[in-house]
Amino acid sequence: MNDTTFAGRSALVIGGSRGIGAAIALRLAAGGADVALTYRETENDAEKIASTITETGRRCLPLRADSASPDALIAAVDRTAAEFGRLDILVNNAAAYLVGSLDDLGREEIDHVLAVNVRAPYLASRAAARHMTSGGRIITIGSNIAERAPFPGLTLYALSKTALIGLTKGLARDLGPRGITANLVHPGPTDTDTNPANGPAAPTISGLTALGRYATPAEIAAVVAHLAAPDTTYVTGATLSADGGFAA
Repeated sequence: MNDTTFAGRSALVIGGSRGIGAAIALRLAAGGADVALTYRETENDAEKIASTITETGRRCLPLRADSASPDALIAAVDRTAAEFGRLDILVNNAAAYLVGSLDDLGREEIDHVLAVNVRAPYLASRAAARHMTSGGRIITIGSNIAERAPFPGLTLYALSKTALIGLTKGLARDLGPRGITANLVHPGPTDTDTNPANGPAAPTISGLTALGRYATPAEIAAVVAHLAAPDTTYVTGATLSADGGFAA
């Protein structure tokens, strides 16, 4: 049976060319959505995802846009709505992951991480809300590190991801009267190119979860798809942990 959950809907995945973002883009398209995705440097990866999506009969729009650039980010949102004639789902996925001591991470690093991890989701959500009608969905990808920082060197990253809890609650209040929901997903360790399940630290990290393993990107995408579904109408302002029991 064909999945038609998102038939007639359009989505934009910020940072959708690889890893969790790519899995989300593919999952939404598999449900019938037209999908735009942004990327910064990974053009080949973006084109591969776009090709896979178009082969299913859905439209895909890969857009080069650095999330650290407000103008580029807002332009990507507006172009998605213009190309598809609507915008129903926004997924804020792009992130800057910098680990280091308080002495090593200074003003430049702080500005960059907050620009990508906090300012960009705010601006993208603000721009997307202008195009959304009742039934719109804004889903932001946080991190299990917002719930528990088990190692030194995570202060800046944890700060940026914790800020998304407040962003999500505020969006839920501001947009609730319009029938638009906003939710946050905290993934746990997930098997991607930048954090492989066979990496040198993987046994230690896996051991911090209740399930004893990394997630696949598809498992995180499944949670996002649930929150993006048209019939998930009474969940907003929520934080859902898909962390394998990392914070249990």
